[in-house]
Amino acid sequence: MSSEDGQGGGGAEGAPPEQLALIRESVRKAEVPRAKPRTWRGAALAKELPVARVLVDKGVLHLDRYFDYAVPEELDADAQPGVRVRVRFGAGRHRVRDGRREGGGLIDGFLVERLAESDYSGPLAALAQVVSPERVLSEELLGLARAVADRYAGSLADVLQLAVPPRSARAEQRPSPEPLPPPSAPEAGSWARYEQGAAFVAALASGGAPRAVWNALPGPEWSDELARAVAATLASGRGALVVLPDGRAVARVDAALTALLGEGRHAVLTADAGPEKRYREWLAVRRGAVRAVVGTRAAMFAPVQDLGLVAIWDDGDDSHSELHAPQPHAREVLLLRAAQDKCAFLLGSWSCTVEAAQLVESGWARPVVAGREQVRAAAPLVRTVGDGDLARDEAARAARLPTLAWQAVREGLRHGPVLVQVPRRGYVPRMACANCRAPARCRHCAGPLEGQEPGAALRCGWCGRDEAAWHCPECGGFRLRAQVVGARRTAEELGRAFPAVPVRTSGREHVLDTVPGTPALVVSTPGAEPVAEGGYAAALLLDGWAMLGRPDLRAGEDALRRWIAAAALVRPQGVGGAKGAGGTVVVVAEPTLRPVQALVRWDPVGHAVRELAERAELGFPPVSRMAAVSGSAEAVAEFLRTAELPREAELLGPVPVADTAVGRPRRVGAPPAGEHWERMLVRVPPGSGAALAAALKTAQAARMARGSGSGSGGGGAGDAVVRVRIDPPDIG
Repeated sequence: MSSEDGQGGGGAEGAPPEQLALIRESVRKAEVPRAKPRTWRGAALAKELPVARVLVDKGVLHLDRYFDYAVPEELDADAQPGVRVRVRFGAGRHRVRDGRREGGGLIDGFLVERLAESDYSGPLAALAQVVSPERVLSEELLGLARAVADRYAGSLADVLQLAVPPRSARAEQRPSPEPLPPPSAPEAGSWARYEQGAAFVAALASGGAPRAVWNALPGPEWSDELARAVAATLASGRGALVVLPDGRAVARVDAALTALLGEGRHAVLTADAGPEKRYREWLAVRRGAVRAVVGTRAAMFAPVQDLGLVAIWDDGDDSHSELHAPQPHAREVLLLRAAQDKCAFLLGSWSCTVEAAQLVESGWARPVVAGREQVRAAAPLVRTVGDGDLARDEAARAARLPTLAWQAVREGLRHGPVLVQVPRRGYVPRMACANCRAPARCRHCAGPLEGQEPGAALRCGWCGRDEAAWHCPECGGFRLRAQVVGARRTAEELGRAFPAVPVRTSGREHVLDTVPGTPALVVSTPGAEPVAEGGYAAALLLDGWAMLGRPDLRAGEDALRRWIAAAALVRPQGVGGAKGAGGTVVVVAEPTLRPVQALVRWDPVGHAVRELAERAELGFPPVSRMAAVSGSAEAVAEFLRTAELPREAELLGPVPVADTAVGRPRRVGAPPAGEHWERMLVRVPPGSGAALAAALKTAQAARMARGSGSGSGGGGAGDAVVRVRIDPPDIG
């Protein structure tokens, strides 16, 4: 044995053969540089398709495009299109090491596709991490999000924040249930009450793609009818999506679907469910385990596989308009889905919006309505009380309630609960003719006229022009009036007049879902009316001027929609027997006005058709397309000066935006406290909406790239904010 192999030697020379082999293997591995986590410096790239195209989660317009990243070999299996990834963003061109671009902060994103090579000629940064192998972004959802972003002049990343819920690791680890076989086709049920109702359900069950605007009869059957439309679509082997305005409506359709099909056939997507449960339900839909979805506006992007039907209930409700950028409307998103997936479309409501009437007028959708005999049998009796009746009734002037309404309440309380609809705070109208109550409109643009300080001239709420010599084009009158006041006082008078009757309230602070069928006074704000067991015996619709006089193009349409929604909860006028006499609705508003007459005749479709004809004559939405541009006067003027608007674009304004009071919460789209904003409206004729959105998006992106502010934050004088909104809901 040589001295090198002697027992006195220390270190590796004296180690056993097995240990020597282990040391040599470790040295050999150490010679290969190890990749640094999340930079993958020196790591080998994927052998096939080594480039990942990524949409980074930066909701700014000048970065609304894809970025290429290198795919390390160790991430090759998980880095598939549709997964969530993390990448380094913002590295400089000269920060390159070992062929990899380095630096920048970690940011989330979606892997859109894998490529063999990149269009970018320089070195690529590597994917830092595959957050989850779950493929949450499908090709169909990506296409829909891009279409929505283009329509609303927004960024794709902002739309995907609305479309894909936040990740929950525990929800991803749980397997989704096995999909159930298609159910049998349902009977038409109460759809037979409509002239084309049974044919619509049969077309869905046979795999067809009918498009319908459905004017539902009053009563609680609408939820069961929606459930049957969903069941018919599932019976054809396809999926269905229903979007509703609030959680109460979702609960009713959820219960109807469960009663019709049983558990496990549909998913419920609402914000009230909590992030983990909502993501678990969403994953079940994405994986194909569930083929039907019912939810609020966030469900409009639900990734239903093999979509066969998209449906929306009460599209005129404000809740269908998203508050976050780019603020899409659920109806328009579902219309895009119907065109993209070539599926059936159903727009249902007790009332009818102008947009719904336009779908029928253009021939894109067919009407599903009941005959007049069916309407008369299902609707309550509607009676009106105008200013003339109030003037002749001394008691009514003192209590702000006419004798007819007192009698309706007293009679109704003998047979069940009575609903009292009181306009909520914020329904503040502008000016109207004191003689005929026609809204005062600008002669230049037909915008609403506002009263300024006492003795000052009227001013248009749209174009800002003064009107010093206004007279009513309907009756020739020169006197103006404002809102009828005292709604809260009227509700208090009712409570004192019937001291033995319980009074329940439903409003913003506390919304009731249902009330018993026993005698009670139920005072509610519009949209918060609870459902009464067996229906209300009577309803009072108070202070109609508070809604009809709102400074909004949709004031009449919206007032009629809210009135009909309340009246639809009242028993039909022909009901008798154990439940007592038929239902009666008393509306306190001028009987000659068009919305009031539409309520009396229960003809919301006719009202919407006439409104559409007037909008077409005046060039107002939905016949035209509009955009609102808000910000400081200098910023708005500079923005519109640089934007390459379509030649036919017309500018209306500017008008001041209501300031935000110090210490009060800031409304969506309102200026920060202490700032004064103006708003310009941009109007284009039919066919130019896409060009308008593209021009505004390009101008906003260029402005952001120059560092001149953004559409979603605030800043100083050098960072002035300009907000752009396509199809603003409140154009005056």
